[in-house]
Amino acid sequence: MYARRRHVYFAMMGTCIGLFVLAWGVVRLWSVPAAVGMCVVAMVIPPVAAMVANRRGPEDRWWDDPSGDPQSDEWWDELDGRKPPR
Repeated sequence: MYARRRHVYFAMMGTCIGLFVLAWGVVRLWSVPAAVGMCVVAMVIPPVAAMVANRRGPEDRWWDDPSGDPQSDEWWDELDGRKPPR
């Protein structure tokens, strides 16, 4: 899953750079408002790409990681039904 998220992130960032380059290298010659619109779209892509790259998937078991506090971990294991109650 990490590799897929990384590929999507780089594709989105490549699209962002491509939009900037096309907007001010090519499109501005015909239409400055269209170039500005392309830059506005490109401006929105990096935060969305960061959210996509950092989201957790259903197979990411981050909630199962121990916290480091043995008593707290024991309580959570009991609540999750992994250990029988005392």
